[in-house]
Amino acid sequence: MNAAKTAPLSGSMLWLAALTLAAANFIVVLDTTIANVSVPNIAGGLAVASSQGTYVITSYAVAEAVSVPLTGWLAARFGTVRIFIGSMVLFGLFSILCGLSGSLGMLLTFRVLQGLAGGPLMPLSQTLLLRIFPPQKVGAAIGLWSMTTLVAPIMGPILGGVLCDQVGWPAIFLINAPIALICGYAGWQLLKRYESELRALPIDKIGLALMVTWVGALQIMLDEGKNLDWFASPEIVALAIIAVVGFVIFLIWELTEMQPIVDLSVFRHRGFSVSVITISLAFGSFFGATVLTPLWLQNYMGYTATQAGYATAMSGVLAVLVAPLVAKLSTHMDPRPLVFGGVMWLGFVTLWRSFSNSDMGFWQVALPLLIQGIAMPFFFVPLTGLALGSVDEAETASAAGLMNFMRTLSGAIATSLVNTSWENRATLNRAELVGMVDRSGEFNTLLLQNGFDVDTARAEIDQILQSQSVMLATNQIFWYAGLSFIAAAVIWLVRRPSRIADTSTAH
Repeated sequence: MNAAKTAPLSGSMLWLAALTLAAANFIVVLDTTIANVSVPNIAGGLAVASSQGTYVITSYAVAEAVSVPLTGWLAARFGTVRIFIGSMVLFGLFSILCGLSGSLGMLLTFRVLQGLAGGPLMPLSQTLLLRIFPPQKVGAAIGLWSMTTLVAPIMGPILGGVLCDQVGWPAIFLINAPIALICGYAGWQLLKRYESELRALPIDKIGLALMVTWVGALQIMLDEGKNLDWFASPEIVALAIIAVVGFVIFLIWELTEMQPIVDLSVFRHRGFSVSVITISLAFGSFFGATVLTPLWLQNYMGYTATQAGYATAMSGVLAVLVAPLVAKLSTHMDPRPLVFGGVMWLGFVTLWRSFSNSDMGFWQVALPLLIQGIAMPFFFVPLTGLALGSVDEAETASAAGLMNFMRTLSGAIATSLVNTSWENRATLNRAELVGMVDRSGEFNTLLLQNGFDVDTARAEIDQILQSQSVMLATNQIFWYAGLSFIAAAVIWLVRRPSRIADTSTAH
C-alpha cells in the first residue's frame, strides 16, 4: 500500500467513518443485553417456557465467543475491511431472520449465526478506528469506541423493553437490519482504501473443531440439564463426557500446535491467568444476576418489559460517568486495589439485593443497580489493563482475544446455571412453605367471606405461595452471587505490574 492510501482521514469524512464503525460496535454490544428483558415476550410468543427463552441469550454469547479467536485469521486471509463489511451485512441478514422466526429452533439457529457474524465486528471496528484516526487523535478514537461499548448495554434493556411492549419481540432483531445495511454500504465506501494485505495463513482446523465441540456440548448440557433430570438422562451424561474429553484433547492439541486457534501459552504468565480467572468469575456472577433481574420483575413483580428495562439499565448510568476517571487512575497507579475495590463493591451491592421483597417499589429495585454502576468501571477497565500488561507485547492481541472468549463464555455458562438454580430453589422453597401456609384456615375463610369461591380462594393462596417461593429463590441467587465475588481476593496474587497495557487493545 502506498502512503496516500493509508493516510488517516480528516474532517467530515473522518467522523462519518468513525460513526459508522462506532454504530457497528454499538449494535453488536447492544444485542448482548437487548434480549434480557425480552425473554418472557419471546417465550410467550413462541409458546415455550421462560427457561427455554434464555437460550436466546446463551446461544448468541457462545457463538460470539467462538468466532472471536477466528478474527485474526479471517482478517489476514480475506482482508480486514472485507471481513468487517461482510460480517456487518451478515449480522443484519441474520437479525432479519431472527425476527421472522416462527419457532424456538429457527430463532436459536439464526441467533447462533448472528453471534458468529457479530464476533469479529468488535475487534475489527476498534482496529479500523485506530487506523483511520491520525496519531494525535488516537485518544478520541479509543474514547468513542469505549463509550459505545459502555452505552450499548444501558440502551439494550430500555430499547428491548420499549420495542417488546410497543411493537413486539421481533422488532428487537429487525431494528438491526437498517443500521447494519447502512453501515455496510457506508463502511465500504469510506474504508476500502484501508484494506490490509492478504496472507495465506494456515488455520488450526482441528483446534477449531475441538473448541466448537466441547463448548457446544457444555452449553447444551447446561441448558437442557434441568429439562432432562440432569445425570439421570443418558443424553446429559453423553454431553458431559463429550465436553470433558473434548476439552482435554483441545488443551493438549492447542499446547502442541505450531499455530493454534487459541494461544494458551499466554497462561504461563501468572498475572494474566489470575486476571482472567477474576474477570471470568466476577463477570459470570454479574451477568447471571443481570439476566435474572428482568425475568423476576416481569414474571413475578408485575413489571412490563419497558419498566424492567429501565430498572435494569440503571446499572450503566453511573458507569458511563465514572469510566473516564477510572481509565485515568488505572494508568497512574497500581490497578490491583482498584480491581479489588470494584469487585468487592459489586459483591456488596449484590448481597444488599438479597434482602429484596415482593412489596418493593421501582426505586427500591433500581437504586442498588444505580449504585452498582459505580463499581463496574473499577472492575473492568483496570483489570483489562492488568491482564494485558502481564503478557509480552507481541502476545497482546492473542491475550485480548482469549480474555474476551473467557469472559463471554463465563456469561453464557452463568446464565444457564442461574436459570437452573433459580427454578430449583423456587421448587424447594415451595415444598418447605406449603406446610406453613394458612394452617389455621383463617386466610381461606376471609377470602370466602369476601366473595371468593372455593377454587378462586385456593388459586389466590397458591399464587401467593408461588410468588414468595420465587422471591426467596431470587434472594438466594443474589446471595450466592454476592458471595462469589469474594474470589476477587485472588487478584493480589498478581505481581505489581511493571507496565500498564493500553486497554484499547482489549476486545
